[in-house]
Amino acid sequence: MPYRSAIVIALLLMLPPLCGSSALGDESKEMKPGSTPMKPMEFERLELTSPVFENGKTIPILFTCDGVDASPPLNWDRVPEGTRSFALFCDDPDAPHGNWVHWVIFNIPPDSTSLPQGLPRVEILPDSTRQGLTDFKVPGYGGPCPPSGIHRYFFLLYALDTVLEFEKTPHKPDVEKAAQGHVIGKGLLMGTYTRE
Repeated sequence: MPYRSAIVIALLLMLPPLCGSSALGDESKEMKPGSTPMKPMEFERLELTSPVFENGKTIPILFTCDGVDASPPLNWDRVPEGTRSFALFCDDPDAPHGNWVHWVIFNIPPDSTSLPQGLPRVEILPDSTRQGLTDFKVPGYGGPCPPSGIHRYFFLLYALDTVLEFEKTPHKPDVEKAAQGHVIGKGLLMGTYTRE
């Protein structure tokens, strides 16, 4: 197994699933007496990559607050049968006050296998892809801007068997909750960044 693929698989196994006890909430706490815990859904591992940085390597300055803060191009394959949309998050778990959300993008069309560089910071893109609110309080990508030290940035891609609907621009927890029980594939890419 290639070294990079081994790293990606190892990181995927560390990810909380979007069902059961996870970042979406622990369903066991909401179960009624006598009910049966939900079994985690089977999912396909998507190969998520970027042409501008390798997994575990430095994110180029162009895609950070020290550059033009452009969203990085991303590619994926192994799309599961039954995919109706994709959702993607970018998080920094090394932020001083806990996990910082840098990107929330969802309802990516099911025939997509990439995101181009430099997507505009708008809620709805021309192909009906939507972007939720980040911890910068705006829709669209906000690049790495760590106050100190090396931070890790996790790009998490989910293949969903549904299209998500919201009455107002959602935050990451809203998208996670709506996606619960609909994940049929997921992929992970991690990049790092530190400011000079």
